[in-house]
Amino acid sequence: MSQQRTELGKIGEFGLIDRLSKSVQIKNESTQKGIGDDAAVMQYGNRSTVVSTDLLVENIHFDLIYTPLKHLGYKAVAVNVSDIYAMNARPTQITVSLAISNRFSVEAIEELYKGIHAACEHYGVDLVGGDTTSSLRGLVISITAIGVADADKIVYRSGARAGDILCVTGDLGAAYLGLQVLEREKQVYLETPDMQPKLEEDDYIVGRLLKPEARKDIFEFFKKAEIVPTSMLDVSDGLSSDLIHLCRQSNVGALVEEAQVPIYEKTFQKALDFKFDPIICALHGGEDYELLFTISPRDIDKIRFQTEIKIIGEITPIKDGIQLHTKGGRMIPLVAQGWKHFQRDGDDD
Repeated sequence: MSQQRTELGKIGEFGLIDRLSKSVQIKNESTQKGIGDDAAVMQYGNRSTVVSTDLLVENIHFDLIYTPLKHLGYKAVAVNVSDIYAMNARPTQITVSLAISNRFSVEAIEELYKGIHAACEHYGVDLVGGDTTSSLRGLVISITAIGVADADKIVYRSGARAGDILCVTGDLGAAYLGLQVLEREKQVYLETPDMQPKLEEDDYIVGRLLKPEARKDIFEFFKKAEIVPTSMLDVSDGLSSDLIHLCRQSNVGALVEEAQVPIYEKTFQKALDFKFDPIICALHGGEDYELLFTISPRDIDKIRFQTEIKIIGEITPIKDGIQLHTKGGRMIPLVAQGWKHFQRDGDDD
């Protein structure tokens, strides 16, 4: 009798995580949070240690035709550090593991590490270990980030309550448009190798994809302003997808005001150039690595005039669902259309 086979694309990344984590049993009192947030949390006395691991896989997460190795090294650290900030913790150490094919030279890996070291310097973290091995094809980067925080300052995805204010940092959609620009220039290059890419006008959106920054400044602002968000995560899969994660874990709904979703002027114009709806790019484009968080209404005056923080809506009872209030006055359900791992061409779920 043959064993039932379920295709990974049918359940997706988060369905797979849910399925695999069902059998996980916590055995140590120090483990405060395991699978299901931006980072795991271990508590030792009044201090907590947070740990997060991410993989970057060539031709899945990055394309070396248009990704400089130094930028890639920097980004690999920044996206992991972003998970630590999303827990309202301070990153302190990283480990780096690489799987490398023989097409890479020693000098190429040194260039990658220049970016890693630059990010460590910027975020104040120590590179304390890792591993290297061979790869039959391409490059794989695995970084584990470690951080610390007072136990009562840790912020989870699960703390939002109806009436909380919904906020996001920076602007959204730029990284997605940067990807479109680079993919367009890649096709031009493949057809005409002597042609030089035209990226001068798109430096902002391209930079948002190739060299994102984790929001260290917002973490420091929270500390100075004595704000502890009620819930938080970083926007890696897209605002729509990540808001749904937050609402599901907090058992709440949300109302997002389309008019308040922050879109940078150059992002807006580039979306129109590609004949995309800018709000679709902002809601569903991934890799912005901004912080999506909620605060108690009593803290609203502390953030009202912060230029890097935008109030985009509020948390509602779960029965109200997750809704987008459009500029035209309509209420439409907000569904996830961000990045999905394991989905093949032609899959529609």
